[in-house]
Amino acid sequence: MKLAPRMIQSMQILQLPMLALQERIEQELAENIVLEQVERREEPPDPVDSNGSEELPQRDLEQRELVAGSDDNNASDFERLDEISKEWPDDSYASGSMPSASRMQEAGDRHLDMMANAESRPQSLHDYLIEQFAYFDVTPELRQFGEYLIYNLDHNGRLPASLPEIVQVYGRSISLPDAEQILSLIQKLEPAGVGSRDLKECLLLQLRPTTPLRDILHTLISQHLEDVLQNRLPLIERKTGYSIDTIRAAIEQLSTFDPFPGTRFESQTSEHIIPELRIDKNDEGKYVVEILNEYVPQLRISRNYQRMLENTKDASTKEFIKKRIDSAKWLIDAIQQRYNTLRKVAQATIDHQTAFLDSGPEHLVPLKMQQIADIVGVHVTTVSRAVDDKYIITPRGIFPLKRFFIGGTTTDDGEEIAWDVIRIHLKELINKEDKKTPLSDDAIADALAKQGYPLKRRTVTKYRKILNIPSSRQRREY
Repeated sequence: MKLAPRMIQSMQILQLPMLALQERIEQELAENIVLEQVERREEPPDPVDSNGSEELPQRDLEQRELVAGSDDNNASDFERLDEISKEWPDDSYASGSMPSASRMQEAGDRHLDMMANAESRPQSLHDYLIEQFAYFDVTPELRQFGEYLIYNLDHNGRLPASLPEIVQVYGRSISLPDAEQILSLIQKLEPAGVGSRDLKECLLLQLRPTTPLRDILHTLISQHLEDVLQNRLPLIERKTGYSIDTIRAAIEQLSTFDPFPGTRFESQTSEHIIPELRIDKNDEGKYVVEILNEYVPQLRISRNYQRMLENTKDASTKEFIKKRIDSAKWLIDAIQQRYNTLRKVAQATIDHQTAFLDSGPEHLVPLKMQQIADIVGVHVTTVSRAVDDKYIITPRGIFPLKRFFIGGTTTDDGEEIAWDVIRIHLKELINKEDKKTPLSDDAIADALAKQGYPLKRRTVTKYRKILNIPSSRQRREY
């Protein structure tokens, strides 16, 4: 099955989030001369007369537009063009439309102010290390290799390969002892722990002469790190002779170390979310989905170019304008189709998850995209594109539309329960447990069964691991 280019572009527009859709429309406005943006304050286009006649008064003909987002059928707009004007007006440079020199200067000043106040690019880990490395007194050849090593550190600040492999890839004449010397210099830089080759070396590099319990920490990191990670404190006590209290105090100090020292230089960008949908209750108490499109420019086809298409005798000009009008009409229809599909998919989804809106997350039910596709009458991939990166305002907050599509598990009784419900109850049980005798997975399964969620132990283990909750042995406090 082959998809036409228009069909592919239509699916792309359906999948675009709000900000990307705005950018796409702005691009089309810049590239297609027949597209115009409708000001929000303008009145909507007049509908056809109540008798259904295609003959409209001259005033109505002059006001008819193709507007994105309207529910009007615009199929016959190309045949009902306005009367041809004798002269072609130049709207771009009409009298008084050119900005004055002072206004242009003012706009330029605002642009410069914006650039001056823009946030500068944060310093990267590699730049920070290169800046410190410059203070070491080494030969130009070794300095060049040191900078090469620094730029080969991963985002965690660690070497992604062994030093002999890096020396071999480097390809220039440098001995392994010289490479070790340069690496030892890099490992003295801040933040502490950079240049390490594994977790153990990273933690050892962060030990300082003034670090509390330094000798004990050195023993724990170098000889018993795996036991520390598995919370085997009694085993460490037998092997080292340290008391449980001393080991626990050292582990508490160890928790202040950073196993990934390079990540602090990663820039954190907050995602800007613009919801496209909102849920309101109607007079009958039913949740109804509303499209929020006030941030999306409304489009129409220029009347002037419609007149020009009818008036021009030049075949090439006529063909050029017709292609642009066809492209503009397709874009307007595609945007309207996007709204219709998104509204139908969202409404069917909300109808299925009404209990969540009424009572909270514990009442989410398992929902697959195929179920909504069957209700709306579209392919499941269309549903996937429709909900991708779309957000909805609900009485319980703003959620991604994908939030309502969740998997579940089948209990021993054959009942299907949403994963979110199991997650909530599982975390509640572990939060309330006695940390000196934490619940095993079998005990958690028994507790869930008493709450009405009979699950097998392996299912509990799977969900516990998904939540990154340690095992009972690792959760135990001594």
